[in-house]
Amino acid sequence: MSTTRPYSPGDRGPDSEAAVADAPADRISGTPSRQVRRLSLNGASGIVPLARDYTREALHAWGWLPAEGADRRAAAEDVLLVVSELVTNACLHAEGPDELWLSSDGKVLRIEVSDRGTGQPAPRTPHRAGRPGGHGMFIVQRLCLDWGVVRSPGGTGKTVWAELGAPA
Repeated sequence: MSTTRPYSPGDRGPDSEAAVADAPADRISGTPSRQVRRLSLNGASGIVPLARDYTREALHAWGWLPAEGADRRAAAEDVLLVVSELVTNACLHAEGPDELWLSSDGKVLRIEVSDRGTGQPAPRTPHRAGRPGGHGMFIVQRLCLDWGVVRSPGGTGKTVWAELGAPA
């Protein structure tokens, strides 16, 4: 499914600023709570590899990696690809990314990339596979459960978010 709804069921909500470190598992019920990581990208160099490495570390911490089978490995690679596409789009079309947010509740992993750009990301239509460029949001649309854009209140900028299902 692809959409540009401003919010999704997995939206961070108003208390997300306080939850920038990994949240521990619930020790009573044994179910994982929401785990969140935040990386400032403002002014960083080598932003795309930095974002991928940071995401790979989060996937290791959250048990997605090392992957035990082909499906789990593919799920982790999909996450890394979506991070690369969203960060690259911010670099190319929005004056560079400000922050990368990663969060997981054990069932859905949410990626958010904020920037100062005014553009509206959308898959290029019609999609032409043999044409160079213009594939980023098409890839995001194909790999993700859902995605969208949240505009920054009272100014320029936005957050592009995407959600992927956790491996079974």
